[in-house]
Amino acid sequence: MKREGRGPGWVLLGLLPLLGLGVLLAFIVLNGAGVNRQDAPPVEDLTFGRVTLPTENEFVVPVTNGGPDPVTVAQVNVNDALTGFRIESGNTIPPLGSTEITIPYTWVEGEAYGITLITSTGTTFDAEVPVALLTPSFSSETLFGYALIGFYVGIVPVGLGLLWYPFLRRLGGAGMNAILALTVGLLLFLIVDTLGEAIEVAGELPGVFSGIPLVILVTLLTLLALLSTDRLFRRFRGGAESGSRLETSYRISFGIGLHNLGEGLAIGAAFALGETALGTFLVIGFTLHNITEGVGIAAPILKEKRPHLAHFAGLALLAGFPAILGTLLGGFAYSPLAATVFLAVGAGAILQVIYEVGKIVLKDSVGEGKAPSLSASLSGYNLLGLTAGIAIMYATGLLV
Repeated sequence: MKREGRGPGWVLLGLLPLLGLGVLLAFIVLNGAGVNRQDAPPVEDLTFGRVTLPTENEFVVPVTNGGPDPVTVAQVNVNDALTGFRIESGNTIPPLGSTEITIPYTWVEGEAYGITLITSTGTTFDAEVPVALLTPSFSSETLFGYALIGFYVGIVPVGLGLLWYPFLRRLGGAGMNAILALTVGLLLFLIVDTLGEAIEVAGELPGVFSGIPLVILVTLLTLLALLSTDRLFRRFRGGAESGSRLETSYRISFGIGLHNLGEGLAIGAAFALGETALGTFLVIGFTLHNITEGVGIAAPILKEKRPHLAHFAGLALLAGFPAILGTLLGGFAYSPLAATVFLAVGAGAILQVIYEVGKIVLKDSVGEGKAPSLSASLSGYNLLGLTAGIAIMYATGLLV
């Protein structure tokens, strides 16, 4: 069969359907979809961000218009009393537009306040300030304080967990395999927990962002991207099936680090909102929760020559530093959209790590030179380790 040539007209043939699509969309935008209902009210959908209190005399309310129509803010109530307000970009918020509404109001520390926006059509949207406290301003002191919280929530407990490495190496072959199975259990709990957090945060997004589908798609795309990257690296390794087990430990650290980013966001947001008791509770819970992560990071390298101490420091930093970053972002610049994407990426990374560690468990359960076997990997020790991993994470998660 003769293959048609690729002359200059070949590009035009590819662009022709796109040009036709552009003409069709332009026609729909200019003339409507064919049904014109003058009596239909506009669709209004306002979503609030975190209400901040930068001074003792004002509220600042971030608002996003997630609907298809412009929304005009006509009035503002604070605790059912009309008050003045100021919008720098004007009272009308365009579709998918975001703005900040500044409300001059002398509030009382510790009191609760309800804020209601009334649009030009009479539709109301409510925001809440559970406890009125000054929002921390960006300064070297608060920066250091948030960074310190992230340090002893992320880096310190992971480092303490890695200190179990010499003890774990003396458990014998069956014991080491059980620790690998325990790692799979830890990661299984983390993937469920991370997806749950991502979906919860996605619920804060305007409906137009399709929060839950966004979580699922970003998770799958991250998993596929990491698997594709591993395949690319395999070519550089001369076709070897996988890299060193130290490389797997680094992947576990990366996945756990993205999960710890979400934990840092929760802690930073709690302290920024003045919920000190909740923030302290989260710090204690996550610290206990994260010490077991060091065991999971160390598990793949138990049967290899002991790595240099610098690798242990790097593993602890990779897993723990995102908690510092998350605490800073949660305290100063929390964004539900960014948090949703970060958590979904973390879920995809953890899924890829489960796949890699699962291959190691299958391989180690049958011994060198034998084909991996699922039945052989389901030994009593391995099942006990898997169950223990899930149970440990669940038990420490009850403290959060």
